[in-house]
Order: sequence, then structure tokens, then C-alpha cells
Amino acid sequence: MNEIKVLLAEDEQTLALIIKDTLEAQGFIIETAKNGEEGLQKFFMEKPDVLVADVMMPKMDGFEMVKRIRLSDKHTPVLFLTARSAINDVVEGFELGANDYLKKPFGMQELIVRIKALTGRLMMQTEEKEKKTDWIEIGQYRFNPTLQRLEYAGIETEMSHRESEILRRLCENRNQVVNTQNILLELWGDDSFFNNKSLHVFITKLRHKLSKDSQIRIVNVRGIGYKLID
Repeated sequence: MNEIKVLLAEDEQTLALIIKDTLEAQGFIIETAKNGEEGLQKFFMEKPDVLVADVMMPKMDGFEMVKRIRLSDKHTPVLFLTARSAINDVVEGFELGANDYLKKPFGMQELIVRIKALTGRLMMQTEEKEKKTDWIEIGQYRFNPTLQRLEYAGIETEMSHRESEILRRLCENRNQVVNTQNILLELWGDDSFFNNKSLHVFITKLRHKLSKDSQIRIVNVRGIGYKLID
């Protein structure tokens, strides 16, 4: 597999340099970050094929970094590097969305094999999703919640994770009210006033994206929730 782009978030600079040199010699493209905050920024800037992240880092640890990434990106493979051996740390990492774990110290060849396996697995999963997932008809639009795409007149538009999840819930309950509190608890984690305002912004964005078909409406049922009508 050629030119796999890896983002390495590792605060031990000697180790980071060894990994970078070794992987580049094997044909990988490597971007590095020395802490979780820099890793979070570079992840969305560089859009890597796989994220390799230390758990214990300054400013923001690996768990918190991946937790924030997974709010909008559910698919990019994540491999945690850790000196920890407690089983609860491993469990926490997988619950946050990690795909694999490698305990320090480790061999470079093992790291390479793990990265190739993760990226290969992602490609196969993406191909399977393309084949198996169904498109949902919404008036003149087609919507694929798994691929997070909205299509109109043959032109596809990418959607954010939350946009896609909100629209999926509206489609599953078409012409019925979807409770605002349920959406907030499932996608934001709490139903605070500020998150309620954020949801309203996402609804406005969805109305705009669906505006080419005048028969489609997302209705606000005051005090209860939202309803998709087409």
C-alpha cells in the first residue's frame, strides 16, 4: 500500500523521530504533533489516513484528543501507543473510538504491520459500505447516512456527522415529531440551552441544503421537536 499518510501525536521527541524516520523509509508520509492540542489541530488540517497517538501527552492527552475527533470523524483509524498496562485504560481507549492498541516498548515492524492492517481494513469497509448501504429518497434528494452524503440532480454534497445524524433521525420518523431532548442527549450528551441553540443552527443548515425541493420542509413543533415533511 503506497503513501499512507500518518499523523503521529507523540510528546517523546526521540521516539517520535525514530518512528518518523523509520516509516518515511518505508514510503509512508508522516506528520508529527508534540501534544494533544497540536494533534487535534493537525488532524483536521492534514486529514491523515491513520492517527497514531500516545495516551499520555501534555496540554491534552490522547484520550481527550480522540474523544473530540470522534465527534465529527467516526472512520479514520486510531492506534494508541501507551506504556500503561491497566485493562481499564485499554477499555477506555476502545470506548472512545480507538481501533488498535500498541504497548510500549514495541518493534517498528509491528507498528508498520498494525498501520497497514488498519488502513487496509478501512478501505475494505468503505468499499463494503458503498455496495451495501441504501440511499434514502427525500423528495428530489437522495441521502446516505452512512456515507454522510446528500445528492441532488446527480451532484453529491458531503455532510458533517451531526448534520447527517439529525437528518437520519428525521427521515426515520418522517412526518412525525422527533423530540428535541432526545436529539440533544444522543448527539450532544446534554440538553442545555446552548446545545439547544446549536441544534437550531444545524436545522437551519439542513433546511438550506434541502431548499432546492420546495416540497420538503423541516417544521419546528414549538416546545416538542422537529418534523420532516416531504
